[in-house]
Amino acid sequence: MYSVVEVEEIWEVARNIKAFRFSKGYEFTPGQFIMVWLPGVGEKPFSLAWNDLIVVKRVGPFTRRLFELEEGEHLWIRGPYGRGFEPKGKKIALLAGGIGIPPLYAFARQNHGKFEGITLIYGARSKEELALMDVEEYVDEVTIATDDGSAGRKGLPTDLLAERKKEFDHVYACGPEPMLKAILKIMNHNNVQISAERYMRCGIGVCGSCNLGKYLVCRDGPVFDGSQLRGLL
Repeated sequence: MYSVVEVEEIWEVARNIKAFRFSKGYEFTPGQFIMVWLPGVGEKPFSLAWNDLIVVKRVGPFTRRLFELEEGEHLWIRGPYGRGFEPKGKKIALLAGGIGIPPLYAFARQNHGKFEGITLIYGARSKEELALMDVEEYVDEVTIATDDGSAGRKGLPTDLLAERKKEFDHVYACGPEPMLKAILKIMNHNNVQISAERYMRCGIGVCGSCNLGKYLVCRDGPVFDGSQLRGLL
């Protein structure tokens, strides 16, 4: 069942990355996703950055059309779906790679003040692709890693995690699969939750296109405990 929402606000967050705020907010758990339909174009999943907000990178025909929308136009949305992040630990790290920031932003915002400390370790190709929004308001520390060294430290966010992992009793992550695999290895699959990504069509566990071993990402995830993914990622 779709709900039709007006796009009330659109703004540029970073290079080729835009935020879209809706006229309607959804009850959700950070890490859950919605399916967004554009008539005549198709349908794609997006993690919610807040109850009325998605943050999108332009990567293909669907997102190109989405970027052409103007404020006051409409989107068709169903969801939220899936399993979100579960708050655990006292001193935690959020690991974001590229456009993996939206669900972690939502988690930090919803759980602000509930932990002894929240550190965001954020990696991107360059300074221009950092979609930080106002995340600094909701975390205690932001550490940046960029491929080209244009912001923060030159290198990968997983390098920073490997150096500091003893500081954290739980890690939350979203980003490219090679990054997620590295995080699981660093943490030995323990005390970590990751948001996995697979091609999704139905979003409700019917079509099977998003299978990850014995799991369906849309139904059993997209957030998984690291222990669930031993031998799979």
